[in-house]
Amino acid sequence: MSTVTPSRRLGSHRLAAMLGSPDASRPAYAWLADSIRQLIANGRLLHGTALPSERQLVTALGLSRTTVSRAYAELRDRGYASAHVGAGTIAQVPGGPVAGGGEPLPLGGFGPHGGSRGGSDDEGTPTAVDLTCAAPSAPVGLAEVYQEALDELPAYIGGMGYFPLGVPALREAIAADYAARGVPTDPEQIVVTAGALAGVAAAARLLLRPGGVALAESPTYPNSVTSLRHHGVRVAAVPITAEGTDVEAVTGALRSSGARAMLCLPDFHNPVGTLASNETRERWVAALRAAGATGIVDETCAKLWLDEEPDVLPLAAFSRDVVTVGSASKSHWGGLRLGWIRAPHALIGALARVRMNLDLGAPVLDQLVLARLMQRSSSLAPHTRRQLRSTRDFVIEQAADLLADWRVRRPAGGLSLWFELPEPASTRLTAAAARRGVLLAPGSTFAVADHGLEHWMRIPFAQSQQELEWALPRLAEAWDEVRGRAPLTGVRG
Repeated sequence: MSTVTPSRRLGSHRLAAMLGSPDASRPAYAWLADSIRQLIANGRLLHGTALPSERQLVTALGLSRTTVSRAYAELRDRGYASAHVGAGTIAQVPGGPVAGGGEPLPLGGFGPHGGSRGGSDDEGTPTAVDLTCAAPSAPVGLAEVYQEALDELPAYIGGMGYFPLGVPALREAIAADYAARGVPTDPEQIVVTAGALAGVAAAARLLLRPGGVALAESPTYPNSVTSLRHHGVRVAAVPITAEGTDVEAVTGALRSSGARAMLCLPDFHNPVGTLASNETRERWVAALRAAGATGIVDETCAKLWLDEEPDVLPLAAFSRDVVTVGSASKSHWGGLRLGWIRAPHALIGALARVRMNLDLGAPVLDQLVLARLMQRSSSLAPHTRRQLRSTRDFVIEQAADLLADWRVRRPAGGLSLWFELPEPASTRLTAAAARRGVLLAPGSTFAVADHGLEHWMRIPFAQSQQELEWALPRLAEAWDEVRGRAPLTGVRG
């Protein structure tokens, strides 16, 4: 046994509530050990959490001391717990959490920062927090869904394993989701891709020749613009306002730029957070039609509503011509690396051929996992939605206190806040925050022109509240430094 200070403790009654009723068909120790293991595997019991003592759990569950002792021993033998002097039994992920996993942006790195989203000391206290990433953690129960998919996998092993358009079960699930949202869709209209960016890339290669022009609102999601440019597409910008898409400005920009395609983010726009109304969507597709341009609609954030489900139709409900790109990275889990394209029947054959020039299909196991997830729900898990709503409100409340001269609109969905600064200092703030262990992407990262937007800063709220509680005071101190109100060292609180 070694000595360690746990990062958090779990009460016996709380654990009993999380475990639920025992499975009478199994030995009590096996049920207890496996139930705790699943809580750890699903992320409901965090790595480094001290479990209740054996005596406390005996009282809470009404089990024998021998049963609880044997269950804890089983957890230790399988690597899901360890014993420590003075701390008791501590839950752990076998081998420890894997570093990295953040969403790479053009100005960021591609490796770990020393932790899953940053760094932490031996007691789990953050020493660095990555606020360049806006993506939620995996939903509860994902490990079990993978196990179910593994049980299904033998049916696919007899063949060569290539499904260039996607596994039929997943294409059917995606098509059914569009139909439920008011857009009748055949599975034949769906092409599964390795994420939304792969979908944007395939659509661009189909609709635009190298040297062609695509229109994009600025700010926008930078990786999509990078994907277009890698194909040799010239990207023209049209501003998006704090109120959302300006259809009149879009109409003029389509006419003046000669764009034959437009990257459209109508749903909880990343990073602005706005949601286009049905009336705006109808006028938007009318503008595209009049200009002879095709919309490449990025629906990555479409299911990320936080307050109440919006009463809006997909852009494809207003036009037969748009190409829609979706993704599981925000609604389910980034580690799945799966997306899809929904295209008109007239384009799907050509789009499939273009897509096969990029790769020959996504991993079968991950597709089976996503098919099962979508059959249960195509949206955020309720637990994830509640957590995101709470951290969104927490960041807004803390910013009102610590960063009182910043301005922000409360978005009804999405994963980040788009703050307006009182002066153009986004890049300087990014540097000052990095010296304090808070990693940010300056406003210029989201500009189509790769510069400007110095009055703006995106702050994600997908991180844990513990990380945000650590990062926000340091961000406020960095802002004081930029404004000439604080020394270079020292941290508030």
